[in-house]
Amino acid sequence: MAKVIIFGTKDLAELAYYYLKNDTKHEIVAFSVHQEYIRNDREFCGLPLVAFDNIEQQFNPKDYMFFAPITHKKMNKVREGIYNQIKNKGYQLLSYVSSKATVLTDKIGDNCFILEDNTIQPFVVIGNNVVLWSGNHIGHHSIIENHIFFTSHVVLSGHCIVKPYCFLGVNSTIRDGIILAEGTFVAMGTTITKNTEAYSVYIGNPPQKNIISSLNLKF
Repeated sequence: MAKVIIFGTKDLAELAYYYLKNDTKHEIVAFSVHQEYIRNDREFCGLPLVAFDNIEQQFNPKDYMFFAPITHKKMNKVREGIYNQIKNKGYQLLSYVSSKATVLTDKIGDNCFILEDNTIQPFVVIGNNVVLWSGNHIGHHSIIENHIFFTSHVVLSGHCIVKPYCFLGVNSTIRDGIILAEGTFVAMGTTITKNTEAYSVYIGNPPQKNIISSLNLKF
């Protein structure tokens, strides 16, 4: 059991609070955001809301852990930035893995958010700062690297490699043995049957590579 500070005051932070409170023995002690985002409210979900800028003065990194459930904005670069800021303050980050997920690997990094009904097969490796929303299938011997966001009901077949900063939309399917290059955006319902190009956007079936870079997407 750890004493945990959750980063954020949006939906993902509230969801993280729900899951940690109801599905772990961790004690959530506070929420934190940067000072500029704190207005009049000094609480969130009934807990203290503390400025991240100097949080280590109040919560010693030796005694507390962080959990940072940040969205996929700018192809997960925002999440990576917060993750690194927390690390630079000396905090460890925990991972949440739902008790209702089927997890047949112990190779899962820190600050991962793995929700219910995920099936993670043997010999899968999951890096740091990865979100697996509910209901995904992660095939055997696949590698999911750092700072990646899976939405729901994604099928990642066996022996795939997902490079950093990728985003996989609802009901997308990745054929076995595929390498998703860094920053690949796979749109909702898209099937990938060939290796992708870095920071490319793939839409439809058969998939078409969009002329827009994933870094220029407005979401």
